[in-house]
Amino acid sequence: MGILEGKKGLILGVANDKSIAWGVTQACKREGAELGFNYLGEMLEKRVRPLAESMDATLIEPLDVSDDAQMDGFFEMVEKKWGKLDFLVHSIAFANKDALKGNFRDTSRADFQLALDISAYSFIACAQRASKLMSEGGSMVTMSYLGAVRAVPNYNVMGVAKAALEASTRYLAQDLGRDGIRVNAVSAGPIRTLAASAVGDFRKLMDKSARGSMLGRNVSQEEVGNTTAYLLSDMASGVSGEVHYVDNGFHVGAGDPGIE
Repeated sequence: MGILEGKKGLILGVANDKSIAWGVTQACKREGAELGFNYLGEMLEKRVRPLAESMDATLIEPLDVSDDAQMDGFFEMVEKKWGKLDFLVHSIAFANKDALKGNFRDTSRADFQLALDISAYSFIACAQRASKLMSEGGSMVTMSYLGAVRAVPNYNVMGVAKAALEASTRYLAQDLGRDGIRVNAVSAGPIRTLAASAVGDFRKLMDKSARGSMLGRNVSQEEVGNTTAYLLSDMASGVSGEVHYVDNGFHVGAGDPGIE
């Protein structure tokens, strides 16, 4: 019997089978969860729907996290179909590609607002709605990166957004804890995903991360998925407000994540 047997959960942010969210999906399905997914637009639906259907998903709906009306409609659909929610995985982030190269000081107001809205505020917006469906308690996990606490070349405004996301995790954990809802973040090492491809010199970043990690390699999406499944499960019943690193120990090493 899996550690998520009998639980219903949303995994938001799958883009393709290279996504961190897909590693989470596979782990949660293996552990017995019933899963629901979102997609953004027709192009992503063509990628996401077959993947979701392969996991026997019982909910696959459009959701633009920047649209409050869509957010309301999506979670109303969740309540109508499932009646309750046991867990939520937020694996959503976006910044304009031009803001992920060059100097951070050149970040425009519009690019800053966009990155913070999609990458950080969307977790708060999801938590507002999801928590209402967790009357028996539950768990929420979002995805971060070391750039939230260190200055990583070319990560720029996304690092600021991830810092806001990690702070939001702590405040949400404080707000929702009395309702039996745990809120945590997973800070994964660099993984070659569709979103990561927008970061300048990402290949060099991965090489340096592997060299500087305690285990001498990069982390896999499966490893991130396994850790997330644990945090979503009752096995982590005493864990909330944490940023859990899954980076093969890189964050405690002597090296820095810069690019040589």
